[in-house]
Amino acid sequence: MVPLVAVVSGPRAQLFACLLRLGTQQAGPLQLHTGASHAARNHYEVLVLGGGSGGITMAARMKRKVGAENVAVVEPSERHFYQPIWTLVGAGAKQLSSSGRPMASVIPSGVEWIKARVIELNPDKNCIHTDNDEQISYRYLIIALGIQLHYEKIKGLPEGFAHPKIGSNYSVKTVEKTWKALQDFKEGNAIFTFPNTPVKCAGAPQKIMYLSEAYFRKVCFLSGDRDEQGRRSSAFGRILASLNNIKKYEMLHVTPPMGPPDVLKTSPVADAAGWVDVDKETLQHKRYPNVFGIGDCTNLPTSKTAAAVAAQSGILDRTISLIMKNQTPTKKYDGYTSCPLVTGYNRVILAEFDYKAEPLETFPFDQSKERLSMYVMKADLMPFLYWNMMLRGYWGGPAILRKLFHLGMS
Repeated sequence: MVPLVAVVSGPRAQLFACLLRLGTQQAGPLQLHTGASHAARNHYEVLVLGGGSGGITMAARMKRKVGAENVAVVEPSERHFYQPIWTLVGAGAKQLSSSGRPMASVIPSGVEWIKARVIELNPDKNCIHTDNDEQISYRYLIIALGIQLHYEKIKGLPEGFAHPKIGSNYSVKTVEKTWKALQDFKEGNAIFTFPNTPVKCAGAPQKIMYLSEAYFRKVCFLSGDRDEQGRRSSAFGRILASLNNIKKYEMLHVTPPMGPPDVLKTSPVADAAGWVDVDKETLQHKRYPNVFGIGDCTNLPTSKTAAAVAAQSGILDRTISLIMKNQTPTKKYDGYTSCPLVTGYNRVILAEFDYKAEPLETFPFDQSKERLSMYVMKADLMPFLYWNMMLRGYWGGPAILRKLFHLGMS
């Protein structure tokens, strides 16, 4: 199906968006891990668990610190995905193919890719076990195993995704079903669920609701401004805590319950809830000083987003550097996270905040307003930064930009 093209008003905005897309095409996919596959060693200076955003980013940073031959990444998946763009894929504004690349292309060159699944962590003996019967030891361990989706905890799923009215932007297997359901919607209720568990990108269920509203208005199902529609939201859609209440719908977007990966739940590195138990300022484990955590699998009290991972990566880099020198970590993570709240096909509100949910804004203007520039940043600039800077270990979040803007205004 042909995706719905974002409406970008004004020739300058169109030119800017085109240049960003051209830059992304010219940069091309990362061609980093080019070595032939060979048997993994049984010991590494730095062992990284997980090949998602946090794992690949930290592998790139650790390569520069201890040498590629001393770093390994344990990850079974063949492909790596930039998941934040799935919000736009589900609304027809981006192609799913733009979100994924071969895992081999993002593993840093020279870093060992152990294509296996972690089945046990033994931090008391500084080793892990994989599903191919290997035991691998380490001097330093970085846990970046992400978060686990639990569609099966909703009665009728995942088999219900065979129904054309149901989709979910949280899985590569179901995100295109959201766009199909959106196109097929003619009248009735559009329902958007939200679970009572921690979730990654907690703004995503709202984003697809707002984009659906914009699409319905575009095809003349709705009229009037958003304030009016907000007062009449029951005629358009609802965000529900669960699917336990029976509701009739003509379109259903599911945000599944989520939790820590199974391998962590019974591990010594986990807290009572199953998340990696780290210091919220240094990301060092609270009981095992040579173990560290980053991203969605940790118990950091901030929103689980790619933006948070970027900010955490810079802090964790500094933390590990000092630990390796037998020094006390001094750089502190402030909980920075970000949610580009997509409110339409050409508008975004950029929300940035810290542990206290206080605004921690980057730009020298009112970010609470819907802006075309922020949409272009979400749709085009951030994917470019992700593939070409963050995964190479060169993007630690916008803190440096914030400082530059503030200096320029002082």
